[in-house]
Amino acid sequence: MSFALAIHGGAWNIPDEQVDAHRAGLRAPLACGRDALRRGASALDVVELVVRMLEDDPAFNAGRGSHLNSAGRLEMDASIMEGTRRRAGAVAAIAGVRHPVSVARRVMEASPHVLLVGDGARRFARREGAEMCTTRSLLVGRELARWERIRAGERALVATEFSPGARPHGTVGAVAVDRKGRCAAATSTGGTQDKAPGRVGDSPIVGAGTYADDRRGAASCTGWGEAILRAVLAKTSVDALAGARAPSAAGRLAIAELARLDGHGGVVLVDRRGRAGFAFNTPRMARGWADARRIVVLVERREPRR
Repeated sequence: MSFALAIHGGAWNIPDEQVDAHRAGLRAPLACGRDALRRGASALDVVELVVRMLEDDPAFNAGRGSHLNSAGRLEMDASIMEGTRRRAGAVAAIAGVRHPVSVARRVMEASPHVLLVGDGARRFARREGAEMCTTRSLLVGRELARWERIRAGERALVATEFSPGARPHGTVGAVAVDRKGRCAAATSTGGTQDKAPGRVGDSPIVGAGTYADDRRGAASCTGWGEAILRAVLAKTSVDALAGARAPSAAGRLAIAELARLDGHGGVVLVDRRGRAGFAFNTPRMARGWADARRIVVLVERREPRR
């Protein structure tokens, strides 16, 4: 059976000077994930592996490179889901961990819960042997400088986050279908620019930011979380795969529903047949996909496939 992997590094107004970093940041995880799928790895293992790599890349708003909240703290969200039994795990507003997506997987596999938040999530991570870290090790200079500008009154950095002139950094995510037809999805984020302490977006919410069902496919979302939550965008996208609809067509239907709520964002999908696709309504979206024949990385709305 064929396999496929699709990933994203956020849907927003990626500045010209950061386009190359976003392209480069997607290529290595795609290649690594494709190699693992080719060797017979499970979709679940692959989406965790790929998102961990994206969390380590400071170009993206997840793990290292996450936004600071209005109190000057890093609070991160992540989720992971497999499509066979539709098990899922998630963490929200978690601090002090290197890889939130791996903590989310431990929630799925080592607890009776789906979602843990805040200090409880951090205590669970420590108990399970997750890699802990300091805020300083995750904070990059770009984010500290932006936080200081906002504190000084430059509110436009928040107001235009997903429109022209914005300077946020994107949520990351991955979806895969493996050689056995198993689907999985994972999503990780540092949240929106200058968010309130304790704010939780779509990324750790099953059905909103992440969804997988072997009967149809898997989806990972990125963008303005409040609207994505109301659109239940990930499940809406997977449901739109019904009737053998192609992933990109399903994504466009879901993004049309997001737009109806005045939302901005994007989605990557794979279906059970091993096809990958995407859709978005922001100026740019860092996205890529891989199968047995090729690796494709794109940022612009329209550009030649490399």
